[in-house]
Amino acid sequence: MACVAKYPLLNLLDEPEHPRKRRRLTSSWDVLPSGQKAQNLLVLIGQTLANGEVSLNRTSSPLSEVKFSSEHSGSASSCHESNEDLPFRYESPPWRNDDKEGHYQFKLGDNLTTRYTIINKIGEGAFGQVLECWDRTSRDHVAIKVTRGLQKYREDALIEIDVLREVAKYDKTGKRCVQMREWFDYRNHTCIVFEKLGPSLYDYLQKNSYRPFPIDLVREIGKQLLESIAYMHDLKLVHTDLKPENTLFVSSDFVKVPDYKGTKRSTEDNLKRLPKSSAIKLIDFGSTVFEDQDHMSVISTRHYRAPEVILGIGWNYPCDIWSIGCILVELCTGETLFQTHENLEHLAMMERVLGPLPRHMIKKADSRAAKYFTHTTRLDWPEGASSRESIRAVRKVSKLGNFIKQHVDHSAGLLIDLLQGLLKFEPSERLTAREALRHPFFKEDLKRKQSAASSLL
Repeated sequence: MACVAKYPLLNLLDEPEHPRKRRRLTSSWDVLPSGQKAQNLLVLIGQTLANGEVSLNRTSSPLSEVKFSSEHSGSASSCHESNEDLPFRYESPPWRNDDKEGHYQFKLGDNLTTRYTIINKIGEGAFGQVLECWDRTSRDHVAIKVTRGLQKYREDALIEIDVLREVAKYDKTGKRCVQMREWFDYRNHTCIVFEKLGPSLYDYLQKNSYRPFPIDLVREIGKQLLESIAYMHDLKLVHTDLKPENTLFVSSDFVKVPDYKGTKRSTEDNLKRLPKSSAIKLIDFGSTVFEDQDHMSVISTRHYRAPEVILGIGWNYPCDIWSIGCILVELCTGETLFQTHENLEHLAMMERVLGPLPRHMIKKADSRAAKYFTHTTRLDWPEGASSRESIRAVRKVSKLGNFIKQHVDHSAGLLIDLLQGLLKFEPSERLTAREALRHPFFKEDLKRKQSAASSLL
């Protein structure tokens, strides 16, 4: 078998809680050798050496003594089998340089260590790439987050691992957040292995041409989102990057159902994809912070960013609640609530949808945000608009209640009341996740089912 320096979840539980500075990775495998050792070291069978030659013969190598931790027992085990015992088809690919941004370069079918085979790329972002792989040990598909080979992203990955460890410690059912199986270092890239989940909320919106979800499905998704965030907040964690792309259905199975609402589409276009199961999980904890850690000034993807972040007056748990409010609006309307890319326009849209910003929040705005207001603490709009297109974009936005009523048939009143609680400007007045879960909106479906059952008796 091949020698791998890997870091199972069980071993991580013994590390100190939330270290502010994480230790460097010093035990890695398949790292390009340098100096005198490069002439004597063969890392894996068929591995390209520093001089460009390939050898299939085992040589004397310090790596043959590498220890690694057993995933299940947590005990140390030695690598005793020679490279000759390793099937040729499981060899590592030739060494390839990263691209100019530090992304790992691969081909489909390549091995990522001797355990995983790359099947497909399923995601990419500033952090790196997410690859769908076949796990030859567990005999199932996994998602592996491969960070860029730059020190900043390797350090960020270690912080994410710390968060994932904390989340998994108390979530015994594993129903709330994506589960990390293990992590390892490969060719200067930190790799985090996750269970393979289904499409995201955004994937469904996109496949359905941005037609809204049924309100009962929105209710089920919203409840799970709030339960997951309530759990994280109990652990003193703030996610900071909630959005449809970071909420995945557990299963990929779906059905096609008719959708005739005001359309003149063909029969095929009248069909809408809906998941067979409403079960979801949160992903992407790369920006998650512990409450007592230093907070960055700018967080969240633009469209889901809370007003206190834009104003620079400090943020905490309520910023997640604001993001959930924006997500629920998008799911039940098919449209992004605040479709904007600049701060002043964003604030103008907020006032258009929710009313004037509180004066006390405006007065506390930091120097970067103060320029968006006049001396009378009024938003400098439309005078300060960057273009006529920007003014028109804000004028197109409707009041929250009117916007919801345009798309929701039943439960509109309860949903609007819930959203008004989630989207309060003042963070301290915003509903907490647990308060929101007690809202009548989440009881409505149960009442209707009980009423329907009673009518059959």
